[in-house]
Amino acid sequence: MSAPASTVEDAVMAALATVEDPEIHRPITELGMVQSAVVGDDGVVRVELLLTVPGCPLKDKLRADITAAVSAVPGVTGVEIDFGSMTQEQRQELQTKLRGGGGAEPVIPFAQPGSRTRVYAVASGKGGVGKSSVTVNLAAALAARGLAVGVVDADIYGHSVPRMLGAEDRPTRVEDMIMPPQANGVKVISIGMFTSGNAAVVWRGPMLHRALQQFLADVYWGDLDVLLLDLPPGTGDVAISVAQLLPNAEILVVTTPQAAAAEVAERAGAIALQTHQRVVGVIENMSWLELPDGTRMEVFGAGGGQSVAESLTRTIGAQVPLLGQIPLDTRVREAGDNGRPVVVADPSAPAAVALNQIADRLAVRRESLVGKPLGLKPSGR
Repeated sequence: MSAPASTVEDAVMAALATVEDPEIHRPITELGMVQSAVVGDDGVVRVELLLTVPGCPLKDKLRADITAAVSAVPGVTGVEIDFGSMTQEQRQELQTKLRGGGGAEPVIPFAQPGSRTRVYAVASGKGGVGKSSVTVNLAAALAARGLAVGVVDADIYGHSVPRMLGAEDRPTRVEDMIMPPQANGVKVISIGMFTSGNAAVVWRGPMLHRALQQFLADVYWGDLDVLLLDLPPGTGDVAISVAQLLPNAEILVVTTPQAAAAEVAERAGAIALQTHQRVVGVIENMSWLELPDGTRMEVFGAGGGQSVAESLTRTIGAQVPLLGQIPLDTRVREAGDNGRPVVVADPSAPAAVALNQIADRLAVRRESLVGKPLGLKPSGR
């Protein structure tokens, strides 16, 4: 005797509730995407699904996930899916649901007092020190530890994060919200995802500020444990905008052992004195090259990272540690060119080991103080 239709339909809806939208990472039933799910007398389930936008690039992924989930329900003999798309009103309702509130001006969630997201701004005094390589590898390493991680490619002129992280998909827009693509377990956004080919970006300061503001406020990041910002070199417009938009961001300074690089890296870190941000530490990249006989060749000299850490400690008046030294390794370059960070592609490589050790020191969830007793008592009179 077969189960009553209502029981099967309830089981089908329960199965659909286990399917998440690949971009928003929330159940499709919760997002209002399931218009109907009808079980026929022949056991075939006909699902009418509303995509957030017509021509959704992840339509095939949704089809596969829904088919797998519903096919596992006892009594179901087949699954047919009819795709439609949300109306403007339905998309606006979805936007309100995701953001919370009544469609007010979007705010930057990471700058709110209750935010539990650790924000690391990866800075360097000059270009060519491997700052972007460090950023994408730390992001992938943190994601591999089970943390929810996002990366903002804030180097508007020299954007390189999408390629190095293997992010080939374009963002999807739902009304005023942008859904960031994901690669190697990391959500990522970059101006390179909005330009044609390898076109140059020629913008002045105010446009840079607005782009960064959109990346932080208009992108739907969900609940992140860690957000990394790959800053352009130096202490220009973007560094100032980060201080204004994300005053709680902590600065990671990347340098090489070279004295000239260390000097300019100190300037990048010393901006924290003016912006009142914390410098969480210094990372020395390209520290040495391991030769076949086991010896080390210090291609760029030695001691730059430690020098920067000690100088910033004196300047800021708070301990700034040297978080780690990353050796020169051709596998870092090869992995970045192939879109698979070395911590994922070859975790036993010396550079990957060093990067993972740094990630261990940064993989700390930030606890919110909202709603928690602080153990403070009024003093007696």
